[in-house]
Amino acid sequence: MSTENDSAEAAPVSITGAEAAMPFTLGEDLVDKAAPDGPIETRWSRRKFEAKLVNPANRRKHKVIVVGTGLAGGSAGATLAEQGYHVIQFCFQDSPRRAHSIAAQGGINAAKNYRNDGDSVRRLFYDTIKGGDFRARESNVHRLAEVSVQIIDQCVAQGVPFAREYSGLLDTRSFGGVQVQRTFYARGQTGQQLLLGAYQALSRQIDAGNVEMHARHEMLDLVVIDGRARGIIARDLVTGEVSTYMADAVVLASGGYGNVFYLSTNAKNSNASAIWRAHKRGAYLANPCYTQIHPTCIPRSGDYQSKLTLMSESLRNDGRIWVPKETGDTRSPDLIPEEDRDYYLERIYPAFGNLVPRDIASRAAKNVCDEGRGVGPGGLGVYLDFADAIKRLGEDKVREKYGNLFDMYQRITGENPYRVPMRIYPAIHYTMGGLWVDYDLQSTIPGLFVIGEANFSDHGANRLGASALMQGLADGYFVLPPMLGNYLASTKLAPVDAAAPEAVAAHTESSERLTKLLAVNGDRTPDSFHKELGDLIWDNCGMARNDTGLRKALARIAELREEFWTRVKVPGTGAELNQSLEKANRIADFIEFGELLVLDALHRAESCGGHFREESQTPDGEALRDDENFAYAAAWEFTGVGSQPVLHREILQFDEVHLAQRSYA
Repeated sequence: MSTENDSAEAAPVSITGAEAAMPFTLGEDLVDKAAPDGPIETRWSRRKFEAKLVNPANRRKHKVIVVGTGLAGGSAGATLAEQGYHVIQFCFQDSPRRAHSIAAQGGINAAKNYRNDGDSVRRLFYDTIKGGDFRARESNVHRLAEVSVQIIDQCVAQGVPFAREYSGLLDTRSFGGVQVQRTFYARGQTGQQLLLGAYQALSRQIDAGNVEMHARHEMLDLVVIDGRARGIIARDLVTGEVSTYMADAVVLASGGYGNVFYLSTNAKNSNASAIWRAHKRGAYLANPCYTQIHPTCIPRSGDYQSKLTLMSESLRNDGRIWVPKETGDTRSPDLIPEEDRDYYLERIYPAFGNLVPRDIASRAAKNVCDEGRGVGPGGLGVYLDFADAIKRLGEDKVREKYGNLFDMYQRITGENPYRVPMRIYPAIHYTMGGLWVDYDLQSTIPGLFVIGEANFSDHGANRLGASALMQGLADGYFVLPPMLGNYLASTKLAPVDAAAPEAVAAHTESSERLTKLLAVNGDRTPDSFHKELGDLIWDNCGMARNDTGLRKALARIAELREEFWTRVKVPGTGAELNQSLEKANRIADFIEFGELLVLDALHRAESCGGHFREESQTPDGEALRDDENFAYAAAWEFTGVGSQPVLHREILQFDEVHLAQRSYA
């Protein structure tokens, strides 16, 4: 059981001899020059005041490209268009409202303190810094906590049907890593309702002609002219046509890279290609090894499976997690008496119980399964039991709170969770890493802004539950618009069009890459490469990581990259709807991305949050940080496929919180 012993503040970081031998080079440290100084409570308001403005009449002269239509992209596109900018927006789905944000279940955090239970902006800030294991920027996290209270008002005004108490006030519930009830929700469909709110605002602007919407289009490359992002190359997924689109700035809201693991809770088409292509054009990529494993997912059922299903963290409010005390106990759960059950989270972490953060709950589930006490096929599962809640509240009340989630579980497993406990096991769900951005959400390429899960900025090494929706809408509705305006007002941009040499070159490279994929005509499907890559990374860079496994994975991924371009088989042509070509194009990026993810995990010889190095743990098996050597964000610079990347460290400063070993006991 870990303790809350204060440790020293972050000291200047040095590369040790062992790290110096790794396959990367060390570049200059990175400094976020956009972040203001002064009291943290006033930094965001001062930054907005200091930002330059674009006259409303002049906004109509500016074009902005937005890639993605989830909560971050949808809210950004709607807000920028409402302000008068001409927005050119892209999504690979057949409708903007089918973005993966629609699958989010449990809720959205906000420091409203409607419960009068001690919540505040300061507490949300602290909980997020601590939950991220002290690997996030203080300034960004405090801004997120401040803006959270505005998000709820915005969404209620849009008509989002949040759950309400009998009195009519908005209801809230708890999520992991906190001791207050700050999570607003709409049953188990919060992401859907929030996205529909953003979608209706976006649709209004599409109808008004302020948003030029390109559904079924996928970004293939970023166009950089004179060192600035000025457009993208995109492919029409129905006709196969590759086109160039130019603008004054580009916003990436393309989501995370969890599908690099093959099996995840993400939609099958979710991918990392947009951020990876931007990375190859000069945008630094930060902390790719910070991946979140969600503790409450339906266990894998066989090798044929291509996707995993999330069961909302909200279920941990009333469900109790347990396994048999003895190994090899295969009795039906209803035949195992209380004295033979181990409610291990309640035992190990009594202060937070079943609502510990996701990284801790996931590792605890893995540990009891590794001990041979797991349940279900293969012993890879633990029970999530609602018997006590049904006895206390009644089945009707439980159905009212969680009915759609229970129905989904029963349809997938054939088991009735009102009668028998759910079986759950951790799975890849979210990624805290992403493109590096400064306080203004601008990447290392001027004019390229990155929002939502596509950036790295707010969650450190572990995201608290219900904070993804909060960040996406904070970035899109409230943070990006003034910062994008500041960039446009501060920058003299020359007119450009698709005939610019840089745009022509990017278009040619994108088209030739597709032609090359079609020409290989090998003997392996794209999915076979993806599955091998995912299994390799999950086994060696999943819930537990060590030096030997990471080096093994790094060597095999390099081999897989070479093999892919000689053995992949992509049928059909590029001038048609060709899902095999879409997959191959994305998987080629996943393989390259996977190399960097594993390298980042190898170089970070500490444990923090979701990054658990077996060599760095407390006597109680908790993550043991190395603040002396790793209190930084690792921002990687691309130098070529197969070449050693350059590591730039952004040293994290902690003035408002004290670095401490996390304790949830």
